[in-house]
Amino acid sequence: MRVLVVHAHPVETSFNRALYNAALEALRSSGHEVDALSLYDEGFEAVMSREERLNYHDIPGNLTPAVKSYVHRVQAADAIVFVHPVWNYGYPAILKGFFDRIFLPGVSFILVGGNGVDTGKLVPNLKKMKVAYITTYGGDRWRTWLMGDPPRRLARRWAWVTFGTRLPPKYLALYDMNNVSEEDRKAFIEKVRRELGKF
Repeated sequence: MRVLVVHAHPVETSFNRALYNAALEALRSSGHEVDALSLYDEGFEAVMSREERLNYHDIPGNLTPAVKSYVHRVQAADAIVFVHPVWNYGYPAILKGFFDRIFLPGVSFILVGGNGVDTGKLVPNLKKMKVAYITTYGGDRWRTWLMGDPPRRLARRWAWVTFGTRLPPKYLALYDMNNVSEEDRKAFIEKVRRELGKF
């Protein structure tokens, strides 16, 4: 199985990078073909340009040279794993930009009925694929629950529909990571290895 692993953290010595590396190792050890995509390492531009927004519904004109190779990587995947921190109860800007710029009309969804441009029923357009999120939170589980845990909700709902999985995507989260012990961090890395080993 071809697995795209998308990483969104700028620091190469971070715990999040260790999670990314563990995910890559676990998937390769299980015999998967892995496409490693570190958004910061590749210099991915998170900001949608004016031209991209104006041509957003122009299929296939919305596939600009800046996004085309990323779109092809998503389309070539049989599974996707997102490895990222949660900042201010949201995705890092670079990951949100990846979703906004790559998951375009004609790529992740199409409009059926209406005038074919900006009205009609949204229908998923990606092949069904396995999806997992591996993430860390600075906030503890209780405070995150009070805030509604927006990243988990998006992952479990938006991704469920977008990728057409039978069950919601796997969501592995380490909460309160700035206060957990080294043993807790090691245990979480092992959990990631174990879960992705069964992917």
